[in-house]
Amino acid sequence: MKFYFNSSETNEAMSAKDKFVALYGQNKVENADIIVPIGGDGFLLKNLHDFHELKKPFFGLNYGSVGFLMNSQSDENLETIINNAQKTILKPLQMKATNKEKKIFNSIAYNEVSIMRQTHQAAKINIRINDIERMNGLICDGVLVSTAAGSTAYNLSAHGSIIPLDSNLLALTPISAFRPRRWRGALLSEKTKINLEVTSSDSRPASITADHNEFRNIIKAEIHSSNNNSCVILFDNKQSMEERILKEQFYS
Repeated sequence: MKFYFNSSETNEAMSAKDKFVALYGQNKVENADIIVPIGGDGFLLKNLHDFHELKKPFFGLNYGSVGFLMNSQSDENLETIINNAQKTILKPLQMKATNKEKKIFNSIAYNEVSIMRQTHQAAKINIRINDIERMNGLICDGVLVSTAAGSTAYNLSAHGSIIPLDSNLLALTPISAFRPRRWRGALLSEKTKINLEVTSSDSRPASITADHNEFRNIIKAEIHSSNNNSCVILFDNKQSMEERILKEQFYS
């Protein structure tokens, strides 16, 4: 089995990479069978963005903080763990955003796409679902669209719903909604097209972020799930992604 080990810049992660390279060898990423990001969830997402076109499976090792998408450290043989690992397919969101200068930005996101206010002024956002206006003049800090894999991250912190991986759903979640104050968001089919329009953008500017890619002064965005650029994530069969999501729903 050919590995490509890639670590974040923390001392612990770099030391772990040196240890694994000494044990299993290092290959060029193009020639590897498995890509092994060593760090936290953010570093795994960076690797997904950097290497998804290679169509290689990813086995993340947690040497970060939360590591929800990562595997725990283990003394067991890495090849044995990977040979018995469970596969999870992550389908990204495809985002197309336009700024005030009419410049268009395209990006994908495996966790979430979020629009956020840029100043002390709350954002005003209109929401269209499959070309039908569903929310006019939402006043809030922002709005996010989350995949099932990302639903336990920022989405959960914003009081959005946790989504099982096999549900084929997206979460649309307001961030600190002021008007209407009681709106808690919606669960939508993966086939849904979501359009977000930032109104009063001159006085209430907003930015958009797709995972770690941020773009400023956005006036509108279109977001939908995409079968393109999907990635295979491997999990130790003792700690499957489905089990983690289930546990998270009963965590107190």
